[in-house]
Amino acid sequence: MNLHEYQGKELLSSFGVRIQRGIVAQNAQEAVAAAKQLTEDTGTGWHVIKAQVHAGGRGKGGGVKLAKNLEQVEEIAGQIIGMDLVTPQTSAEGKRVHQVLVAEDVYYPGDSEPEEYYMSVLLNRGTGKNMIMYSTEGGMDIETVAEETPHLIFHEEIDPAIGLMPFQARRVAFNLGLSGLAFKEMTKFVSSLYTAYVKSDSSLFEINPVLKTSDSKIMAVDAKVSLDDNALFRHKDLAELRDLREENPIEVEAGKLGLNYVDLDGNVGCMVNGAGLAMATMDLIKQAGGEPANFLDVGGTADAARVEAAFKIILKDPAVKAILINIFGGIVRCDRVAQGVIDAYKNMGTINVPIIVRLQGTNADIAKDLIDNSGLDVMSATEFQEAADKVQQVLS
Repeated sequence: MNLHEYQGKELLSSFGVRIQRGIVAQNAQEAVAAAKQLTEDTGTGWHVIKAQVHAGGRGKGGGVKLAKNLEQVEEIAGQIIGMDLVTPQTSAEGKRVHQVLVAEDVYYPGDSEPEEYYMSVLLNRGTGKNMIMYSTEGGMDIETVAEETPHLIFHEEIDPAIGLMPFQARRVAFNLGLSGLAFKEMTKFVSSLYTAYVKSDSSLFEINPVLKTSDSKIMAVDAKVSLDDNALFRHKDLAELRDLREENPIEVEAGKLGLNYVDLDGNVGCMVNGAGLAMATMDLIKQAGGEPANFLDVGGTADAARVEAAFKIILKDPAVKAILINIFGGIVRCDRVAQGVIDAYKNMGTINVPIIVRLQGTNADIAKDLIDNSGLDVMSATEFQEAADKVQQVLS
């Protein structure tokens, strides 16, 4: 589950991480009030207006702008709220902006020049350890840094059974070239950031940039936070931060129905039981010359009601030109699934795309007979290659 920047910063702050302070606003008038409050609380004269959407690269799309007075705050907030923000991480249609974060200006003059760093905390699946990835090249896309200057990316691996050791936090500060107060601030920042990551059961913290201010403070100017969905039962307060407006509406609906569904850009809808078989089915569709339109795991209880719900979800995508149902009957009987497909088809009336059903496993022969003798426009298959050939046939 992704958080907005302002939500991520509030989470970080609760664990002692210094953040760029800000107030969220739903309209231009609230933005002006937020700016006045920030000036009173922090003394800032300028304000940064940031679109709050679940996507990176907001500045490149015009979603982050600096306001030097209250008139500009109102004008910029009015422009950003309601816009469809297109960034390198959104679709061509962009994401609708419903709110902005009015933040303090932290690039003030002082004894030294401000410096920006990149830092993230995530799981290294190759080693089974948590990892802090960081770079002196803050403010840039980390992919660009990795491609052009990979020697400027550092890694610090942490054994989750031991936790972050003090010398590791100091090594991060050292590799970033810090000294004096900034060095001490960075070690504290890294320690607090890692604690926040572990205690909140997050899957990703990405801070870009981490800022060293002109007076050697270290703070998070941005915050991309992804929480582990599987651990949300331990964090009821964080689960309430979910913003459904930022998520694919079909995926949200499927989740409410208990279906594991991910929307994709292809033309062949998939209905499968089991994540591994679903991935193999997507490969099968690619091999047959199609493109998977979704990942959909119906689980082990593929009865008529569940199959009908899955059909309706798949058919919400106008790009779907065919549907491949691929079920291995281990726990669930194939004849029960076949009957579920037949009942669901009859309940829905006419389905205007070809349907290929491959059932293998317990009672697969009975299931094939049920499909073949149903009188419905449904093609049955037994082998993987047979299903692939029929997908290719209907697409051509």
